[in-house]
Amino acid sequence: MNRTGSLAAATLGLMALGGVVRWRWPSPTPALDCAPAQVRFRDGVAVCGEGAPPTGAQALALGLKLDLNSASEEELARLPGVGRSLARKLVEAREAQGRFSSWAEVDAVSGVGSAKLETLQAATELREAPSTRPVW
Repeated sequence: MNRTGSLAAATLGLMALGGVVRWRWPSPTPALDCAPAQVRFRDGVAVCGEGAPPTGAQALALGLKLDLNSASEEELARLPGVGRSLARKLVEAREAQGRFSSWAEVDAVSGVGSAKLETLQAATELREAPSTRPVW
């Protein structure tokens, strides 16, 4: 077999391997048997049941939202596109007027435009009353 034939055979083999991997991975079955809100972390591993609640990026990866009405400045600053300055303004506005009851009130905060508002709506929620669960 010449060089071209060898390269063609190797290419076809890699394509076949890629097809098998694509068909088998990722598995459609969930990794855990509980709802995302019930996921806890023990020694850095996600588990159902006992453990620490997810924080920061872990919660966002699980599809959980941060409570904008009880989040700290540090927690808000971790959100994509928010930063320290806007996080400080959001906390100051919340402390001055009380809890945010609508997204229009959030939009009225200096530094929140339509793009930032969309980001906040995707990563946070406005809970009605203070919650006993963690903000994440």
